[in-house]
Amino acid sequence: MALTSKASTTWTGNLPDGSGRTSLDSSGQGTFDVSWQARAEAHGGTTNPEELIAAAHASCYSMAFAGALGKNGTPPTQLDTSAEVTFDPTGPAITGIHLTVRASVEGLDESDFQRMAEGAKEGCPVSKALAGTEITLTAELV
Repeated sequence: MALTSKASTTWTGNLPDGSGRTSLDSSGQGTFDVSWQARAEAHGGTTNPEELIAAAHASCYSMAFAGALGKNGTPPTQLDTSAEVTFDPTGPAITGIHLTVRASVEGLDESDFQRMAEGAKEGCPVSKALAGTEITLTAELV
């Protein structure tokens, strides 16, 4: 059975001067201020769609990698994943996503680690949803 997750945004005003509030409706875990300025100029304590995509991608990738490592019989002790989403306001366009993972995994050599890290990037549902954007990966076995 499929699970549907929901978020919503209420926007007031025009694009350059307006602002909005984005709510994580399914979980009720938060409501966040959003603005064009936070997207095109500086965050200033306000979030933007790219930061929300980065959060989704980092958590999805961590789950995909943990699942693959577990199926391999080498579950991770810890995964520290970050995602950087680059936005060009002149396009406007998301021009790239870079994932970085530092992993503590016992019993896995470097080449298998890199192969599995790349496989998790390709298999992550958020990566698949964002397939029109170049996604790069730096994976470090610590």
